[in-house]
Amino acid sequence: MKRIGILTSGGDAPGMNAAIRAVVRCGIAAGFEVYGFHRGYEGLLEGDAIWMERSDVGDILHRGGTILKTARSRRFMEPGGLERALQTIKNLRLDGLVVIGGNGSLQGACKLVNAGIPVMFLPGTIDNDLAYTEKTIGFDTAVNTVLDAISKIRDTSSAHERVTIVEVMGRDCGDIALYSGMGGGAEVVLTPEYMPRLPYVYNKILSGLNRGKLHSIIINAEGSGVSSEELEAGIEAHTGKETRTVVLSYLQRGGSPSADDRILATLCGAKAVELLEAGEKGCAIGEKGGKVFAMDIFEAAECTREPDLSLYELTEVLSM
Repeated sequence: MKRIGILTSGGDAPGMNAAIRAVVRCGIAAGFEVYGFHRGYEGLLEGDAIWMERSDVGDILHRGGTILKTARSRRFMEPGGLERALQTIKNLRLDGLVVIGGNGSLQGACKLVNAGIPVMFLPGTIDNDLAYTEKTIGFDTAVNTVLDAISKIRDTSSAHERVTIVEVMGRDCGDIALYSGMGGGAEVVLTPEYMPRLPYVYNKILSGLNRGKLHSIIINAEGSGVSSEELEAGIEAHTGKETRTVVLSYLQRGGSPSADDRILATLCGAKAVELLEAGEKGCAIGEKGGKVFAMDIFEAAECTREPDLSLYELTEVLSM
């Protein structure tokens, strides 16, 4: 019987458990023994693996986080790290590996494929910052979490007639800010890809005040280039409006995955097993046009994406 391993690496994302469930159950149905590594690449280095049966993934479809736990492993990328991981794979007699994670995890997966290990990569990150796929596992849930927070913040922002800055995750990719800002009716969205000049932000708020608007919501991605503290001070100084900042932080990572994330994770997990069964050596699995697809893992790692500025322009029009 062939053996495959599975791990979740980097930041956790809602839907990871759904992917684990799909890999384990589809893998067993295909005749594989499935081993789960604890704490991502760290578990791979330490040989911290468990044999997984169908019952081990029961009742996890709706749970956030990851039952395998996760970590960021610098040791794996350091000299000797790959060799140690390969020894673990050899000791367990694994015929392939499924890696679920973000950009760093993808780079690690490429190293393993280069060393001759068949690896299927699943895009598990709330940031939606993997260019080869239109959507990553966890992104939809994170956006809905931010939208729920905006709805609550709007109530108190309106009651106090103040400006509220909502800081969201997005160090290198502003998709959470963009989509939650559009869906939440924000006045201004600031992201790493699109950072309007601060005078524009101040004038946008003043323009709203002149039209009788009593409060404003500003969405600021953590990687926008301007800190929320600086933005808050600038708004108060230039508009005279009381301004508060709400940092959502790790709240965005948690919670039960949305239907979209559960389905995407399940289809990606099933696809990974199908490709391993077919003898594929290194693929990245994602979604385009509403359908799950697979491509060469090295090509996926080299993909780049240009921001869709029309969406920012639409957000500005809608907030006028």
